[in-house]
Amino acid sequence: MINWGNLISQMFNGLVLGALLALISSGLTIIYGTLGVLNLAHGAMFMLGGYAGYVAFTYTDSFILAIIFGSLFVMVVGLVMEFVIIRHFYGRPDEDQLLVTFGIGMCMVELVRLGFGSLSLTVPAPKMLAGITSLGFMFYPTYRLALVGIIAAALLALFLILYKTRIGMIVRAGIEDSVMVASLGINVYRVFMVVFGIGAMAAGFAGIVNAPVVSLTPDMGDAILVQTFVVVVIGGVGSFPGAIIGGLIAGEIISITSMINPGYAYVMLFAAMVLVLVLRPHGLMGSQSRG
Repeated sequence: MINWGNLISQMFNGLVLGALLALISSGLTIIYGTLGVLNLAHGAMFMLGGYAGYVAFTYTDSFILAIIFGSLFVMVVGLVMEFVIIRHFYGRPDEDQLLVTFGIGMCMVELVRLGFGSLSLTVPAPKMLAGITSLGFMFYPTYRLALVGIIAAALLALFLILYKTRIGMIVRAGIEDSVMVASLGINVYRVFMVVFGIGAMAAGFAGIVNAPVVSLTPDMGDAILVQTFVVVVIGGVGSFPGAIIGGLIAGEIISITSMINPGYAYVMLFAAMVLVLVLRPHGLMGSQSRG
């Protein structure tokens, strides 16, 4: 039985999931838009951020330090990954990039499984954000409400980096025409490494802030990776605003459909993606081509 209370609750759940997908997708779309690399290890980076934050929380009992450590750890992993492996595949066929990033992701998953086992782990929400909050018409977990604000702040920070800094200007120019950026004498490899690190950090940050909502498991990045790629396609490859819009749309579709019939959640998500591709082949906010 569907009632207004359940619907509104699921819409709030969809908002939380959509914000999370928007943050993860923003990192993925920045990487692909600038570097042209389809990073299949992005889901593993999301998982790695959660586990890195869990380790930091275990030793410090501070959720803030867990967020900082988890994000920075995954950023460093991303920088090393780009410098050691990814930059050698920029000129290679797309299938080579897919295979190498898929293999890296699998290695990350199995290393985490080796170190922490397959049992789920939990990170408690901060004490000040524990419990539930009355919204007048319903009660809702306080941390989930705060999570929307946390992710919004992270997206705002990414926006300011992309649109208000020199590195952001170079990144956006690289999305439009990476050859022209290189011809201006800019060290594109250094920019590429920074971009990959920022994209990885976005995934790692999402992994740790989502840990109090969903338990940590080594395979947790698999489902989120599929959803993230759908979000990028819906929003438009290389579009930061598109990642946000696509994430919110995907979150609401999954959440509301799950209320009616959980088995059709992914069906409806992919149906929405197909509809967008039919009406707007480059996504809602995507450009015609990438240089």
